[in-house]
Amino acid sequence: MQDASPPLSSAPQQDQFLQILSRDAAEAGFLAALRPRPLGVEELGLDLLLGRVLGRDVAAPVDAPPFDRAVVDGFAVRAADLFDASDAEPVRLRLNAEVIHCGTAPGLPVMPGTATPIATGGPIPRGADAVVMIEHTEPEGDGIAVARALAPGMFISFAGSDIARGQTLLRKGTVIGAREVAMLAAVGLDHAPVWRRPRVAVLSTGDELVQPGQPLRPAGVYDSNGPVIAAALRENGCEAVHLGAIPDDAEKLTAAVQAAFAAYDALILSGGTSKGAGDLTTKVIAGLGAPGIIAHGVALKPGKPLCLAVCDGKPVVVLPGFPTSAMFTFHELVAPALRIMAGLPPHSTARVAARLPLRLTSELGRTEFAMVALTEGPDGPVAHPVAKGSGAVTAFAQADGFLTVPALVESLAPGTMAEVTLFGPSIVAPALAVIGSHCIGLDAVVGRLSEQGLQARILATGSQGGLAALKRRECDIAPIHLLDPATDTFNTPFLADGMRLIPGWRRLQGIVYRQGDPRFEGRDLNDALAVALADGDAIMVNRNQGAGTRVLIDRLLAGARPQGYWNQPNSHNAVAASIAQGRADWGIAIKPVAEALGLGFLPVADEHYDFAVWEDPRDGAAIAAFTTALAQSAGDLRALGFDPR
Repeated sequence: MQDASPPLSSAPQQDQFLQILSRDAAEAGFLAALRPRPLGVEELGLDLLLGRVLGRDVAAPVDAPPFDRAVVDGFAVRAADLFDASDAEPVRLRLNAEVIHCGTAPGLPVMPGTATPIATGGPIPRGADAVVMIEHTEPEGDGIAVARALAPGMFISFAGSDIARGQTLLRKGTVIGAREVAMLAAVGLDHAPVWRRPRVAVLSTGDELVQPGQPLRPAGVYDSNGPVIAAALRENGCEAVHLGAIPDDAEKLTAAVQAAFAAYDALILSGGTSKGAGDLTTKVIAGLGAPGIIAHGVALKPGKPLCLAVCDGKPVVVLPGFPTSAMFTFHELVAPALRIMAGLPPHSTARVAARLPLRLTSELGRTEFAMVALTEGPDGPVAHPVAKGSGAVTAFAQADGFLTVPALVESLAPGTMAEVTLFGPSIVAPALAVIGSHCIGLDAVVGRLSEQGLQARILATGSQGGLAALKRRECDIAPIHLLDPATDTFNTPFLADGMRLIPGWRRLQGIVYRQGDPRFEGRDLNDALAVALADGDAIMVNRNQGAGTRVLIDRLLAGARPQGYWNQPNSHNAVAASIAQGRADWGIAIKPVAEALGLGFLPVADEHYDFAVWEDPRDGAAIAAFTTALAQSAGDLRALGFDPR
């Protein structure tokens, strides 16, 4: 790197630019001298977090929601009671002697032929597996008449289905907005660790400058650079302090620059970089510290007079005096370094056209907003709908933005190109998309990737959904745990031509139950299953269609459909939470989840949890990084109760 800063005794040389550098050379030299990095972590309360950047991963201390709850006003019922309900032949249900509101713990079970009034957000009583909307009922004596059939699980948000205790809620580097504040509050957190914002001083220079709000004198111009630079700094994660304008007076300018340099993490000036006789700024910053001026004069149009310096580890920048030149050069060459210092990615725009992979249905007659997560497909961005329900604040953790379905559109067909409004200007599709079966072990692997600066998107769609997305090349990795009964082999038989497996880990699936339950305690698997299926009061909690665990469950049940079969939450954690809280009595989940809640466990299957990828991946380096992170996570996986393969 050349020393572009001669001593003050060589002042006549400052009347012209030093060597003009290309844009790339100026940027490379500036970043090499500065080596920008975040400035340290501080803890802030919820009311101070907006716009800040997380300095560490944040895990959820509780399940969200903490219990099965209603998402509409109506009546908690047994769906089986309403199987034949219709407008022509409504079904009458007797009302139980309690009303469940938010914060009301149910005291009575919902027995066959009965219903319990329940408000939105109220806990689901034992025995109930659906909620009928109040609009679909009519009072009738001491009960209600219901003219509509329901499927189990209708209008219920299952415990732990939004996010599970211990699951990573927000990751380091996340910019906190209103949605992230809501997520933190939803799990009881009143503070979070964030990177300290760089404090940047802004000084305008020039005899001609007049501050906005003051009368404009002859030959004067208003100082628009100072306020706009300060605003741009705030947009890019900095704390900006506009110190006003300094006249072209060597003594005053030197004092102001030295004081600002000593008190702040960075200093940005505007004006005073071109070849006029009164331009003193570059002479002043030459003595602030080593290595000094990196570039004075860059091959940009506009923006040639830009001056970039690094003095004793601090960035000192002199932007051109014309506002358009100042803003162009700021965003092009200065903002990336300051964003890194603020813990942000170096480059920050807020809409993108993306293709829908699957049909997106909507309620006709209402404008609807659908949150989506972006991945890169073979022909551009793909928008995957993130559907966790209207009360699921943590769906924001996966979403990059939203698209709008007009009121008169019933659905958007697969392949539709839609405009996605991004939640922030810096949001882009992640480098690595992981779609398929979710496991808590994935958090350990993705955490290792994050430490390497590689962000991964995880969308839990189940093993079969993941394989379908991989076949369409809408993701990079599909985690699967599928057993082929014909060969008694995991995962390999399900790969399409051109795919391969990255070995993951072995994990134990089993029947999960509350300890002490005599239907399971002390029994072997076959005996316990027979007792549970014979006991009409034993409520099961199932898993969603497409999940590898659902395939295992259906094989185990061999056609049986016990009570609760149609309750289908989409995670192991939701199954365990339902059992721990007494909403159900048994289900199938992985052993670490059962142990975390102190539940009993009867082993059913020692399965292989592996990762399907293409032999010719979209980004071979990202796949290689994932494989390395997987190997590095072996100790973490063992600590979680898994056996790395």
